[in-house]
Amino acid sequence: VKLGEDVDLDRIARGTPMFSGADLAALINEAAILATMKDQDAVHMEDLEEARDKVRFGRARQSRRLEREQREANAYHEAGHALLQARLEHADPVDKVTIIPRGQALGATFALPEKDRYGYDQRYLLATMRVLCGGRIAERRKTGDLSTGAAQDIEMATRFARSMVLEWGMSERLGFIKYDLGDGQQQLVAEKEYSEETARAIDEEIKRLIDEAYGDAERMLGEWWDEVRAIAEALLKYETLNAGDLSRILRGEPLEKPSIEALIQKEQRRSGGGESGDDGDSAARGGAEGSAPERAADPSRPGWRGGSDGDGSRGG
Repeated sequence: VKLGEDVDLDRIARGTPMFSGADLAALINEAAILATMKDQDAVHMEDLEEARDKVRFGRARQSRRLEREQREANAYHEAGHALLQARLEHADPVDKVTIIPRGQALGATFALPEKDRYGYDQRYLLATMRVLCGGRIAERRKTGDLSTGAAQDIEMATRFARSMVLEWGMSERLGFIKYDLGDGQQQLVAEKEYSEETARAIDEEIKRLIDEAYGDAERMLGEWWDEVRAIAEALLKYETLNAGDLSRILRGEPLEKPSIEALIQKEQRRSGGGESGDDGDSAARGGAEGSAPERAADPSRPGWRGGSDGDGSRGG
């Protein structure tokens, strides 16, 4: 396969942890198909990244149309995730944020680890929990309502907090002790090997970690709300933002690329479709924690935190 000069294989490698040989072969094949469909003489970085997302999370549901209110809620949800991901020192860097539905999700925020991760340090876990809270907080502040869209965010934050307390000894109150016996042992042991008082302390510590993450995230998004709004408005206009786009937005610089509405009109003129009466919402396509079981099962993979699906499932 002929590769374009913009291809960064190191970046692709960082974005494909735990891909099997078959997954990588499928990625290259999909990228080649995309390049052929666009009548290109080489595979470019954009093709490889789209192919990676398709192999991991499913095909983009470009025909799915969303109501304006739902699309706006998704944009603010992803903007909340993306801003905290970009601002928090110990979180993985943002790679891309989109409100294009993929798999079961209506949007997603992708993070790209800077190095292989074989375990988690406490600072990373605490930062990631705050990122997970950001979607619900931004969406709620914009709409004044709650939705099921944060279901997988809640699940992942709870899993992190439980593991920190039960398995990883990251609670000063409970100390350097493993309280989680594991599924197999719990089936053999009639009772837990700790008292009701300890069980109550475990519950309190888990809730404390999550409450602190939510409170910190809410405070930070309140301080940076103008940036959340700028990211959300850009998502509504362009649907997908890469790391460079986000950096320019946070510096207050304009984005110099065509909007989704302009691209649709261009395609309509090229295909002879004439003018459209659509106001641009036809570009809304139907995604966070939608259904990306891979991300939920293994947080070491590049993060995918995104917009809600009607049944509360999420895409990363």
